[in-house]
Amino acid sequence: MATPLFVLNGANLNMLGRREPNLYGTTTLAQVQAKTEQLAAELGLACDFRQTNHEGVLVDWIQEAYEKEAALIINPAGFSFGRVPVLDAIRMITKPVIEVHISNIHARPEPHTHSLVSRAVTGVICGLGAGGYLLAVRA
Repeated sequence: MATPLFVLNGANLNMLGRREPNLYGTTTLAQVQAKTEQLAAELGLACDFRQTNHEGVLVDWIQEAYEKEAALIINPAGFSFGRVPVLDAIRMITKPVIEVHISNIHARPEPHTHSLVSRAVTGVICGLGAGGYLLAVRA
């Protein structure tokens, strides 16, 4: 049986490839999903890739990952910066949790510089574009 892996994406990532391409690139979320699922399958991981613009839905999905004892890759996007419910949900996960950001949040202006979510994750990958997802799968 394949190891479960949830890849969860937050607000506005459905617009990836069209929204601020100078900052986030032109790769779409569908393209990220295809590459992520392919690599996960090669590594024996059962990848469940999702995106939502609603914080409560994201919290529900994190809780589902917990229930299924899944590893988690999360790009919380705008939910990174001061979203305590997301942070609290991530703290339940017992498997590795990798936070991914397409841009280098540390080089961006406020409020995009300090991810509260980072306090609860195993590791953070940021600033490497859409390729950060593949690095997270390998981690």
